[in-house]
Amino acid sequence: MMENFIESAFGIFFISTLRYFIIAGLVFFLFYKVMLGKFSNAKIQAKHAGSKDFIHEVLHSIQSTGVMSLIAAVVLFTPLRSYTKVYADIERFGIWYMVLSVFLALVVHDTYFYWMHRLLHHPRLFKYAHLTHHKSTNPSPWTSYSFHIIEAAVEGAVLIVLVLVLPMHRFAIMGFVLLGFMINVYGHLGYEIMPKWFRGSILFRWINTSIYHNLHHSKFKGNYGLYFRFWDRLMGTETPNYVKEYDRIQNQRFL
Repeated sequence: MMENFIESAFGIFFISTLRYFIIAGLVFFLFYKVMLGKFSNAKIQAKHAGSKDFIHEVLHSIQSTGVMSLIAAVVLFTPLRSYTKVYADIERFGIWYMVLSVFLALVVHDTYFYWMHRLLHHPRLFKYAHLTHHKSTNPSPWTSYSFHIIEAAVEGAVLIVLVLVLPMHRFAIMGFVLLGFMINVYGHLGYEIMPKWFRGSILFRWINTSIYHNLHHSKFKGNYGLYFRFWDRLMGTETPNYVKEYDRIQNQRFL
């Protein structure tokens, strides 16, 4: 049984690491190498991070991936699974619910992340757990998993919360992890790529953007939400100049 667990943990780690380098790496290559000039007006901060920053982020991201993979293996491949709501038969709830559960997982995760994130910004915890991530004051796609080992464990623990409160098929879990990571890469992109119509839609009032999270990295406070603006607006922690900064970047993009 232990051999199966170790094999499963390494399998998850391999796939997760591959996902990190393919998605974050491809996006980084496109925006920071191939199309650097084309998207210059979409750059949120004028300065650029250096190679040392990228190396720091990649190394910590691999460490975080290892921690999160271990948590996933414990949840899915140990007796703990019998206490969760993870199910194997798609027909039990139907495909429609499997798709819906991915969105519900994002909502639960956003709530978990907001309060966990604010806690990590407490002065007594920040320098021990969250400072590593905030060393990336000018984030890039490589920043997406750049956490201290403590923060990586707390971040990864959301999977335990999800499978205890929400029925999820393993494919839904995979979809949630993949979609969440892609949104995370966008949030740390360093460029704003939302289309022009987004500003006038109702989505703008509820969904985070790359500018939204970039402000958190540059100012070290406010905009604590991961996917949505809901908790920040409700708790009064949204950065006051967010909309103004969003409009500034988008106006220079669409001149």
